[in-house]
Amino acid sequence: MKKTVSALEHYDRLIDENNDPVHDPERLQSYMNRWDGMPFMDLMQLDLGKTALEIGIGTGRLAIQIASRCKALYGIDISQKTVARAKENLATHQNVFLIHGDFLDFPFDRTFDVLYSSLTWMHIQKKAEAMKKAASLLEKGGRFVLSIDKNQKDFLELGTRKVKIYPDSVNHIRDCVQAAGLVTEQVTKTAFAYLVAAVKI
Repeated sequence: MKKTVSALEHYDRLIDENNDPVHDPERLQSYMNRWDGMPFMDLMQLDLGKTALEIGIGTGRLAIQIASRCKALYGIDISQKTVARAKENLATHQNVFLIHGDFLDFPFDRTFDVLYSSLTWMHIQKKAEAMKKAASLLEKGGRFVLSIDKNQKDFLELGTRKVKIYPDSVNHIRDCVQAAGLVTEQVTKTAFAYLVAAVKI
């Protein structure tokens, strides 16, 4: 029987197991892009004058591609081990700043032009609260881009363990977006995800 562990323990264990998506073979990276490839990045509308925040930066799989597309990239992750690995992977990018902490609780002292998250929102139970926090961190005209996994299972399973997750639906995310004072601009359907772009008017 698989042991249920917290998201933090799960991602710490992935590092202990040397499971780092940044170094996955091209075939596996192409598979992961089905959740957040170019269509996802295009929705951010990044340029070299903008500052972005990734919620759940992991080991930097997306950040490596995005850092060169913006002025500064901040990333937050709940796993200290994951952040340490991301620092190694992103060491050549002088415009990347990494934070170990919980997105909902961390006292950010700045705002951003773009916030984005992929394969992380499913770990957040208080989605409406998280959306309001995201909205509060956006500059006027700023964008929040979210990849919602189509998977509606209650657990993420890997090997001998499983993690409780909180599946999303497009309609619920739209409701959270509206309640947070944002406007849903676009919803794009991909093979495994719905990509939602919201704007702070």
